[in-house]
Order: sequence, then C-alpha cells, then structure tokens
Amino acid sequence: MGKRIAASIKGVAGYVPPKVLTNADIERMVDTTDEWIQQRVGVRERHIVEKGTATSHLATAAAEQLLEKTRTKPEEIDLLIVATVTPDMFFPATACLVQNRIGATRAWGFDLSGACSGFLYALTVGAQFVGAGTHKKALVIGSDVMSSIIDYKDRNTCVLFGDGAGAVLLEPAGSDSEGILDFQHDVDGAGGEYLFMPGGGSLHPSSPETLQQKMHFVHQDGKQVFKYAVRRMSEIACQLLERNGYTHKDVTLVVPHQANLRIIRAMQERLGLDDSKVLVNIDRFANTTGGTIPLGLRDAVSQGRIKKGDLVLLVSVGAGYTTGGILMRWAY
Repeated sequence: MGKRIAASIKGVAGYVPPKVLTNADIERMVDTTDEWIQQRVGVRERHIVEKGTATSHLATAAAEQLLEKTRTKPEEIDLLIVATVTPDMFFPATACLVQNRIGATRAWGFDLSGACSGFLYALTVGAQFVGAGTHKKALVIGSDVMSSIIDYKDRNTCVLFGDGAGAVLLEPAGSDSEGILDFQHDVDGAGGEYLFMPGGGSLHPSSPETLQQKMHFVHQDGKQVFKYAVRRMSEIACQLLERNGYTHKDVTLVVPHQANLRIIRAMQERLGLDDSKVLVNIDRFANTTGGTIPLGLRDAVSQGRIKKGDLVLLVSVGAGYTTGGILMRWAY
C-alpha cells in the first residue's frame, strides 16, 4: 500500500433503467413523505428496472457505452470485473454473462462482492493487473439491481435504493503524473450485523420459511451504519491525502458513495470542502450500491467538473463493514 500504481482511468460510462420511481410513488406504498425523504436522505427519485431486467443487463449497457465512447474493440479487453451484491444468479458469474454479451472474447473475469465499496475494491484489483504489466485494458463495472432485494413495505429501506450501473476502462498510465496514486481499503466484520441480507446463502437457503420471514430483503440498522459511515469516510479521505502530501485545498473533486446526503455533508464538513468540490447525485439516483461512484464519475465528466491532471478522491463505506478510498490524477 502506498506504492505507485501505474494504471489510470481512460473512460467512464453509466446506465440507469428508464423507469423512474419518485418519492410521490413511495408515499403511496408506505407511511412516509417526500419532504421527510429529501430532508433525511436527500433523494427525490430513483430508477427501477422492469421485471426481467437483471444486473447483467445494466452492466452490459454501461460496458457497451464505454466501449463506444473510448473507441475500444471488445476483443481488446483483457480483464472484466463486475462489482455487485445482486448477481443474476449464484453462478455463472455476472462477469461471464457480460463478457459473452459484449463479445470480449479474449477477456477473463469474475464478480467481486464488497457491497457499496465493491466498485472501489474492483478498481484497485484491476489496477494491480494493469500495473503488473500483464494486462493492457481492464473493464471495471459496478452494477446492482437493488430493487430485487428491497421490501417496498419497509419504509426504513425502500426510500434509500435505486438500480444502476457504471463502468470504467483502466489502462497503463501515460506518465508518472497521472493515474491511480494510492488506495486504502479495510473491513470491520463486527459491523456485519447492522447491514445484511440473511436469506439465500448456505446458512439460510431459500425455503418457504425464509420467504415468509422476509429474509431475502435488505435489513439495516440505519443509526449504526450512519455513524460508522460518517467517521470512516472522513478518516480514510484524510489518511490518503496526508500520507501523499496533500490537503483538502489540493483536491479538485471528491466522488463519495451516495448512500445518504447527510453522510456526504458530514464528511464534507470534516474535510473542509465547499460544495463545488463534492459530487452529489443521490437526489436523482438514490443508492445504487456498486453503481454510485462510477455514475458519479460519469456525471463529473459530463458536467466538466474534472479535467486531465486534476486530483480526484473516491471514498465509500458499505455493508461488512467495508471501507474504500482511492486517490488519483485524472488522465483525460
């Protein structure tokens, strides 16, 4: 950790399904209000898939957009990593489905489960292969269909999540002055009891009992997750900057995981950043888990908020607990 990683993002794309679920729609499902959701979470609307649309479909759409944007041929891709907690099925891996659909015939790949930190974990893993000189083009995707594991009668969770995917292309850095500079990740398994889905795995295989007990939905202790996320996102951001000789003044943009606007603002205040230096799109997409940070990068590029040479910081906290942070010089 701390060594130069010779890999950089050379393109980014994202995809959300066209169907929009507004707070007004949520009001008709559970006892809540648009005002409460916006004040407590920061969400106005979220995108939700139609029946029959899976994580691999969103990931494929994002990947196809990325290949077109970067003028990359599918057969040029060496490695494909999909970060997700909502795979189409236990096996084959969602990465295999995406690889086949986009025609990446020379690529190998796999899924990575890191919850809301999954994309950053996948980005770091991909960077190691590129940095080792064994791979020239790695496709890293964060994709989740959270609506497939949300109980829309539980007002504590149904207001939080949406569906979406984002993808980036990793290539060798063009110079020492660009690309991924450093990363830091950790897990705290003691937090696993506060955000989890108990059913469907080897401990509680699917059965009439697990369905009746709603064990196949997200279960969350919001207060515990909130406190941990505020503290750790701030800490990991500060640690990455300090050990690389930077301060908040050097940062052009922070792209945080979009779990809750109050978490983002608390982190922002602790770092001493103004609004211009923090990407927020939770109001339009809610928490898409693996998709939030690549969708944020896509928006940052399209809005002209980052350019070649800018210092960019990515931070996240997710179920596990998992924590992730990546510091980079934007490469295009």
